Amino acid sequence: MDLLGSTTALVAICLVMLMVWATRGKRKNCPPGPMSLPLLGSLPLLKGQDTVSCLKELSKKYGPVFQVNFGSNPAVILCGYEVVKKALIDRGDEFLDRGKFPSSEKASRGLGVIMSNGERWLQLRRFSLMTLRNFGMGKKSNEEHAQEEAQRLVQELQAKKGEPFNPTTLFNSATANVISQILLGERFDYHDPKYLRVLYLLTEAFRLESSFAGQLYNLLPRIMEYLPGPHQTFFKYVYEIQAFMDQKVEEHERTLEPSNPRDFIDDFLLKMEQEKKNPQTEYTRENLMMTVFDLFFAGTETTSTTLRYILMVLVEHPEVQAKIREEIDEVIGRERPPALKDRLAMPYTEAVIQEAQRFMDFVPLGIVRMAKADLEFEGFTIPKGTTVITMLSSALHDPKHFKNPYHFDPNHFLDEKGAFKKNAAAIPFSAGRRNCLGEGLARLELFLYLTTILQNFQLKHPPGVDRIDLTPDVSDAANIPRQVDLCFIPR
Repeated sequence: MDLLGSTTALVAICLVMLMVWATRGKRKNCPPGPMSLPLLGSLPLLKGQDTVSCLKELSKKYGPVFQVNFGSNPAVILCGYEVVKKALIDRGDEFLDRGKFPSSEKASRGLGVIMSNGERWLQLRRFSLMTLRNFGMGKKSNEEHAQEEAQRLVQELQAKKGEPFNPTTLFNSATANVISQILLGERFDYHDPKYLRVLYLLTEAFRLESSFAGQLYNLLPRIMEYLPGPHQTFFKYVYEIQAFMDQKVEEHERTLEPSNPRDFIDDFLLKMEQEKKNPQTEYTRENLMMTVFDLFFAGTETTSTTLRYILMVLVEHPEVQAKIREEIDEVIGRERPPALKDRLAMPYTEAVIQEAQRFMDFVPLGIVRMAKADLEFEGFTIPKGTTVITMLSSALHDPKHFKNPYHFDPNHFLDEKGAFKKNAAAIPFSAGRRNCLGEGLARLELFLYLTTILQNFQLKHPPGVDRIDLTPDVSDAANIPRQVDLCFIPR
């Protein structure tokens, strides 16, 4: 074959491949969406925008249900509270499974309670919910642990004597110690270097995976696997945290007393012994380590980051801070620590917490789902195995449910008489059967830590600073606030 013939054949093959790609996934009655390119998918559409903003713009053109390609993977996007609710709650069983998220899949190896599916997820979630409750979550003992940790937090803040400092590590320690007592049966000193190392790794791993550079791995995993970059650092950090958790499991194996289980790990080890003759059991050592990792992360990073963001918002809105403090002085006073029972009598404080969570929009895309079977949804066909993204951000900023969706406004959660008003579209923890396992614990800690801090301190900008930038430092899979110094002035 001469050169001209070879070139013609090559062009023909390329054209055929492009035609196949262009029609790939475009089955009859599939959701509409923009054209995508081989390998890159819809990536060129971003044009410098963050993923969330781009998807919201596309929804204006294609409607609340549309399809894009992330790399070579088609994904159906659900935008707006009504369709998100329909998928997560009304038809939740059809969208129950986790979708493709290569970085988390590699890090977890399909183990644990966050990224698993099917019988594994069912068994591990049921066990986790039951055991977390048995060891205090939702009980008075857990509240007492959080109150004690809040007082230790106050002591650490008092030692700063009003000088500006970044509270990230301190908040990580305070939130981690509550879940640590349930999972590991111990709390750690705020200055323990090994513990501080784990908390640093946790924060950095989450930041790396959430960034656009980290998300490139999820778009092009087969290519990025062999390239250096932040994604490789992410895996290194995750595996180091997992090694720490594995060491804790080993310690529990050596000291286990079957008649006196101390914590989550002990209970899981006892369940493993009960199930050791069952070839179908999901109670394995590998699942134990990964489940402890999942719960430790869920009970630490998200709550700590949210608390830090709420305080940043209050520094920028001193009138809101002052009004919360008035409510604290009226309901709680200065002589006793805040308690969970106070929350019902403090509608403004609760409204501020929920509005800050809405405004923060911590996990804007939610955690990916997958269609369990071929299904019809909102007039479109979604094939089995298709990745489905339920955009929590679109619910949290839905103008049908929030008067000022892109402004911080506690009145979104208050009625005309100043009483707390629930808003169904406020779903920062997701919704349905796969909502956040630690939602109750997070709400408890946010209320107790915030009220305890404001009972004892006034929050201010550092000297010479008159504004905090509330836009995220990282904005892609998660909106992570900027690292800033704050001043905690004793009252």
